[in-house]
Amino acid sequence: MPSSNSQIPIAKQSPRIAIVTDWLTSMGGQERVTLELHKIFPEAAIYTSVFDKANMPEFDGIDVRTTYLQRILPKSLRYKHVLWPVLRAFAFRKLDLSEFDIIISNTTAEAKAVRKRPGAVHICNCNTPIRYYWSHYQEFKRDFNFGALNFIIRPLIPFFVRWMRKLDLQSVEGVDVWLANSTAVQARIKKYYNRSSTVVHPPVDIDRFEPARVRSDYYVALGRQVPYKRIDLAVAAATELGLPLRVYGSGGQHQQLVDMAGPSVQFFTDRFGDASDAAVASALNQAKGYIFPAEEDFGIVQVEALAAGAPVIAYGKGGALDIVQDGESGVLFDEQTVESVVNAIKRAEQIDFLPATLRRKSKRFDSSLFRTKIRKIVSDQTT
Repeated sequence: MPSSNSQIPIAKQSPRIAIVTDWLTSMGGQERVTLELHKIFPEAAIYTSVFDKANMPEFDGIDVRTTYLQRILPKSLRYKHVLWPVLRAFAFRKLDLSEFDIIISNTTAEAKAVRKRPGAVHICNCNTPIRYYWSHYQEFKRDFNFGALNFIIRPLIPFFVRWMRKLDLQSVEGVDVWLANSTAVQARIKKYYNRSSTVVHPPVDIDRFEPARVRSDYYVALGRQVPYKRIDLAVAAATELGLPLRVYGSGGQHQQLVDMAGPSVQFFTDRFGDASDAAVASALNQAKGYIFPAEEDFGIVQVEALAAGAPVIAYGKGGALDIVQDGESGVLFDEQTVESVVNAIKRAEQIDFLPATLRRKSKRFDSSLFRTKIRKIVSDQTT
């Protein structure tokens, strides 16, 4: 029997973890990363500014907690995120996260503004410093349309952005560990926040794709049909070449894209006005290639295309540089012009891409690697 002076070891308690993300209103790359984080830490609560439960069935049964914006914003305007950066920043600051030991923010906007209690650790999985304040401010000024309010809002944008940059820099002071989703974002974090970061690529569900050995003759373009995605370049290039192109998605540019498209271009949406995961997977599994003209922070669909055995024709900036090896897993072009896309497609037509090789290259972004890295990073903060 142990003596009365012997000590019985006490099991170490698991850290209490909160996941924070900007908003949950439609499924995109950031939302899939948030879902993956919750799979890693299923006991964690998810905090977000606003939550459109009806449009996010993937989050059914998960403890999602919203800020006061969910209550005070009218439903007709609640999900127009560009209107509420100031309110969102203050709403995240107001959250009481004092019960948590680890806070993981997964963010492209204001979620990293949350405050922690003394002794807690804030890990920021940064998908980019806020694009419309920092790296893509000029595009924001040029492309964003506030309708009838343009004449009032546009002159105020420079003053507003200077103020929000100041608030953004204050918010990063509470971050202890920085993760970047690509080397391009890592460079932005250093440039704008003067912080070092570790690159952890987003998780990609490789296994939902089954590449066909014999490919069809069509190419695919995919994404929200908004100006910065530059789907217009894919449509124009395919029209010029008479190339079969399938366009999946929806957005404010949809009718403009339809009007400019030639007979070789087809558009696909599901009953919700978007592209279903099943339809996209089936298309990519047989596609001759995937055209990606945007500059994205990472660009998960590029990896999905490779997993499906389709080479990627991509604009050679941003996350594409981490994913596509020119001449091996696709073709990179240097300018966002129709001519550049046309030339890149012609070059891709001359290369014999093997679907099995492309799929093998995609596996370095598999979800299992993301889970291993995140568990290790969290574990390092608790030992």
